[in-house]
Amino acid sequence: MKPAWPACFVSCALLLLATGCDDMSKQHKENPYASPASAPAEQVPGTVEYHDMPHPVPRLTMALLQRGRSEYHAFCAPCHAESGNGHGMVVQRGFPAPPPLMATDGRMGTPLHLHDVITSGQGIMYGFAQRIGPDDRWAIVAYLYALGRSQHATRADMTPEQLARAP
Repeated sequence: MKPAWPACFVSCALLLLATGCDDMSKQHKENPYASPASAPAEQVPGTVEYHDMPHPVPRLTMALLQRGRSEYHAFCAPCHAESGNGHGMVVQRGFPAPPPLMATDGRMGTPLHLHDVITSGQGIMYGFAQRIGPDDRWAIVAYLYALGRSQHATRADMTPEQLARAP
């Protein structure tokens, strides 16, 4: 007769492993960029909400545009593409295409609307509040306006110096 201890040992080990598992959707999650003064809203189980205090719009500088360009290329270009037309690399690999960031006439949403979309998401785009800080979200919005303006620029938008160098 064989001893039953190996089967008992394996059974106990499996039981211990199974009891150590946890439902990870019920973890407490915090937004590192959220203000400590923001109070959590009542949530539907299994959802996560991130709250930000209103953040002032930073002053438009070249450094802000450069930071916005860098953040856009890191977080937005994979789906929205370098030009913002919505045909980024992720889309080329089969993911649904997002709408273009600019209308054909160069118009886009208000800065606050764009900031809110980056913060909370829209459609199938998830929010980036927990990944991108408020100042960097505003930098992306500034870069989007510069990008849109550059794509729909006319000779009337050029300075005299630029006109002198233009072909």
